[in-house]
Amino acid sequence: MSVTNTDVTPQALGPCGDDDCGIRDVLDRLGDKWTVLVVVELTKGVRRFRELERAIPGISQRMLTLTTRRLCRDGLVERTAYPTVPPQVEYRLTPIGRSLAETVERLADWSREHKEAMEAARERWDAK
Repeated sequence: MSVTNTDVTPQALGPCGDDDCGIRDVLDRLGDKWTVLVVVELTKGVRRFRELERAIPGISQRMLTLTTRRLCRDGLVERTAYPTVPPQVEYRLTPIGRSLAETVERLADWSREHKEAMEAARERWDAK
């Protein structure tokens, strides 16, 4: 393959071939800057919107709204709105969301375990 060839053949996609087994949707969701942070915060329990906003530095109200909507749409988070004045909204992980949180935690553990080895490999590569 030439350096300029960036095409991906179906064989390179893995055992699913043309059908991506849903992995692209999952990676799109996890690749979002805020999704993992919201999911991790919700592992601590039910949170109101403002609690989430305060717990996640740098997230805007708009991005938190979009992120929670996407997570609800994907079935990872459950939103409960109470008819109070002002309205009170709570978010909690669904069983699917909790299983994702476990997977994210394993990934975080893996990254902590291999962080030094990866840094050393980068230094060796950069020294070439």
